[in-house]
Amino acid sequence: MVLEGKHILVGISGGIAAYKIPELIRTLKKQGAEVRVTATKSALQFVTELTLQTVSGARVYSDVFAAINEHSTEHISLPEWADMMLIAPATANVIGKMAAGIADDALTTTFCSCSARKPIVIAPAMNDKMWECPATQKAIEELKSWANVTVVEPAVGELACGTSGKGRMPEVEVLSEQVKAALTEKTMAGKRVLITAGPTVEKIDPVRYISNFSTGKMGYALARACLRRGAEVTLVSGPTQQKIEGYDGLRMVDVESAQQMYEAVQEAFAKVDMAILCAAVADYTPKEVADRKIKRQSESENLCLELKANPDIAAWLGKQKKAGQVLVGFALETDHEEANAQKKLQSKGLDWIVLNSLQDKGAGFGTDTNKVSLYSADGTKKDCPLGMKEAVSEWIVNQLTIAN
Repeated sequence: MVLEGKHILVGISGGIAAYKIPELIRTLKKQGAEVRVTATKSALQFVTELTLQTVSGARVYSDVFAAINEHSTEHISLPEWADMMLIAPATANVIGKMAAGIADDALTTTFCSCSARKPIVIAPAMNDKMWECPATQKAIEELKSWANVTVVEPAVGELACGTSGKGRMPEVEVLSEQVKAALTEKTMAGKRVLITAGPTVEKIDPVRYISNFSTGKMGYALARACLRRGAEVTLVSGPTQQKIEGYDGLRMVDVESAQQMYEAVQEAFAKVDMAILCAAVADYTPKEVADRKIKRQSESENLCLELKANPDIAAWLGKQKKAGQVLVGFALETDHEEANAQKKLQSKGLDWIVLNSLQDKGAGFGTDTNKVSLYSADGTKKDCPLGMKEAVSEWIVNQLTIAN
């Protein structure tokens, strides 16, 4: 796991969104991280010191001159301990201080000590009018210009004052992902990657369709793994409940049918360095789509659908591939797994193929885990044991970046 054994320093300033931070700390710890907290005294008006200490398992640093501080210079020792710092919520006041180098409390002194040496993620949260303030925007642009700082744009939605606008702190899942990205080496910086994910939907009539059990979890995990490494990702996705937020380098293309996915991939492929075909694309689609709901005429009547072949996306890409482009396919098999995967690898002109089998417990559609083997066109094979799809996607992308 990306966060296993990592030391994360969470800084909290005095905004209403501070109430979400205990959940964030629990999320980070569940993924193997150690967490310590520094907070302004205003932050402790929204979330108690006891709560933060309980969920983090460590004393909260909130007073520069407190006699109970573990070290006399806590704002120096904490950054030395940390692998990275997350400041959430970051109020307009704290953002202005950080950008100007003002260090007059536990949080800003710690940030000042950390700012030149460690990755930092800042999550602004405030009223939309405060967010739009020219001074706030100037401070944000200053912080964005620092090489080791990532500013996560606030979300649009209902605000504490009852109005709606841009200023909400991003959700816990988004912040957790940004922490992972900050701790990941940018081995794919400057690379452009095309990924397909999820199922396709082939309509029969206005209320029925042919599809499969794909949830898109593996494809989205691969997209996140590439984004964390600094790649620009075009994610062509069939209908799924999965989502990715908080990345400027992500281009989403939502499709339904195999034909739509084919057209989206055709448009994007020439501009990318790598394509990873993880979507479960329907091989066939109804030859005719009824414009009205098909009614059953009698209990004994059978309905026959004539199907036609969908475009073979992988084969088309294999023929279009240019020197320097890498093409990776997926094969989900129920029998003769290795033989079928090797055949697909060769016939489609792939450079790599990822094989998983429905015979393996915990692998396949709908699960949070997977177990795969990676085959290359030159005959090498590598096995990844059963693990969470996030970990498996990290393994796959590591293998691909090492080889290329």
